[in-house]
Amino acid sequence: MSTLRLRGEPQERVDLLSITPLALKALTEAEAGKLAIGTSRRGLTLGDVFEISLDGSDSLVIEGGSSRLDRVGAALSEGSIRVEGDVGQRLGEGMAGGTLTVTGSAGPYAATGATGGTITIEGDAGDYAGGAVYAAKAGLDGATLVIKGRAGDHLGDRMRKGLILAESAGAFAASRMIAGTIVVSGALGDHPGYGMRRGTLIAGSHGALLPTFVETGTPDLVFTRLLAQTLKRLGASQVSLFGGTLRRYSGDLATLGKGELFVSA
Repeated sequence: MSTLRLRGEPQERVDLLSITPLALKALTEAEAGKLAIGTSRRGLTLGDVFEISLDGSDSLVIEGGSSRLDRVGAALSEGSIRVEGDVGQRLGEGMAGGTLTVTGSAGPYAATGATGGTITIEGDAGDYAGGAVYAAKAGLDGATLVIKGRAGDHLGDRMRKGLILAESAGAFAASRMIAGTIVVSGALGDHPGYGMRRGTLIAGSHGALLPTFVETGTPDLVFTRLLAQTLKRLGASQVSLFGGTLRRYSGDLATLGKGELFVSA
């Protein structure tokens, strides 16, 4: 297991896009220490910010966290990265595979554009978790994002594929959603599904609902039973939602209108 031990709070935001077990495997500790991760004229390197210990393995642990650590695991395609602490924005952006775990909280746009693998945030996530960055075609695009705390506003904005699990979320969850599945065991904020085209959003409760969502009863669908089995295999707490009746709403009828919102009845 290779480790990066944070020396202290970075002097600036640092970009860890290129720091993965695969990238570090071919380098010596001295070579890794020269990798540029700074975002200003200071020219910070990996060795300036971290104490480095490499063993050539597929596992990387970052000991110590900071809200200034951006794009952690963004280039991950295999292996695992574990951060013991908080991270900044764009956690796992575009990630293609592997396992990425954060024991603290994450900033905005976690898992944006991620196409594979599993991203777990044991604390809270900022706004637009699984959502699209400016001018991007899609947010989460095939990966699994697990948020064990609260997600901010616009959870899964323009999500196209994959699965998001969270304990609770802010306003506009599943906004502009293209497809995929979001399951929130607790409450959603106001206006869930704003601009939703397709996809499924399941929650314990919600705030103000848009008038462009229409109630369609309490159907017992094969899809929800299969989803419950999947969540049970994952050991997800959200499986408890499926023990009772789910009320279904269709929308957003102001757009394509093929999305669906299920709420505990």
